[in-house]
Amino acid sequence: MITNKAKYYQQHENISSLIDLHEKYIENILLNNGTNSFSEYDFTSLISKESSINLEKLVQLSQKITKERFGSTIQIFAPLYLSNECQNICTYCGFSLSNKIPRKTLTDNEILQEIEVLKSFGFDAVLLVTGEHDKRVGIDYLINAVQIVKQHFSQVSIEVQPLETDDYIKLKNAGVYSVLVYQETYNKNVYKQTHPKGKKANFEYRLATPDRIGAAEMYKIGLGVLFGLSDDWRTEAIELANHLSQLQKKYWQSKFSISFPRLRPFEGEFEPKAHLSEKELLQLICAFRICFPDVELSLSTRERPAFRDIAIECGITSMSAGSKTEPGGYSNSEALKQFEIHDERTPQQIAAMIQSKNYEVVWKDWDSVLI
Repeated sequence: MITNKAKYYQQHENISSLIDLHEKYIENILLNNGTNSFSEYDFTSLISKESSINLEKLVQLSQKITKERFGSTIQIFAPLYLSNECQNICTYCGFSLSNKIPRKTLTDNEILQEIEVLKSFGFDAVLLVTGEHDKRVGIDYLINAVQIVKQHFSQVSIEVQPLETDDYIKLKNAGVYSVLVYQETYNKNVYKQTHPKGKKANFEYRLATPDRIGAAEMYKIGLGVLFGLSDDWRTEAIELANHLSQLQKKYWQSKFSISFPRLRPFEGEFEPKAHLSEKELLQLICAFRICFPDVELSLSTRERPAFRDIAIECGITSMSAGSKTEPGGYSNSEALKQFEIHDERTPQQIAAMIQSKNYEVVWKDWDSVLI
């Protein structure tokens, strides 16, 4: 199948002429202060190798759009890992069933201990994370955990196993604000290779999960891919952008967020198939901001401190802080981490850094009295 972009290229035999046209196209986007609506060609152009020479201009435009839409604010949140028990074999994950590690699922009292520590840091937004085990951390466990946590935090999000629409409705009624579900990779062959066993092996079911979340009228839907699983990060990013665009049109009542995780060390031997450099990641963040002005862009503690410091001025509007990636990690746990974090600064240090750049630290983005 020949894409429109391929046809466009075929019309120009002179490569230097083609490059000139491509650069003029990018310059036109920059001169017009971005795009009025998403187009695959615009997005593809902005993440192309040719666009990397315009990175400074991309950053300036991304910064301008972000301040217009979000102001000078950065929301910070904490991931709260409830369980590392999982029924899936995923070749890149520390929680994989194939890894012989101590397994732990937090009790109600242990959840309260984690809450006490997180509240002492000042957090009012939390992301509940579990492995994918429909018995140990099924819908009943999740609803109970949400009800406990919701008493202490204004904003509760979840990143758990894919569920049915009715379950998402139950979780919304229990107090869940947003649901994050990462496709990991849009390359079906790579997906099958890296998810050989468990319910997560069903590519189509996971791909349809955001639709079930949207059908439940969840307030916010979070998307992302794990850069490094596939050998072509640009194709993955284009698929992600297309998926986001389709969901925005269909579930216009929901807000959306995009995360940019890159593979980090874990308990296993999986080696990334491709390296997405920090410069390329910054270019990708800018492309999403320019093409999706109102979407929340989030960056985790997977990234090194110096890069995160730069990213908040280039389009990022949300980031985790002081993260622990193991169940009970905040109140002293010996459970296995899902992955190694890179930014080990405390929440207070992160908040001070944000304020030093004349940005406001947002510990929550709404008030419970408005619900």
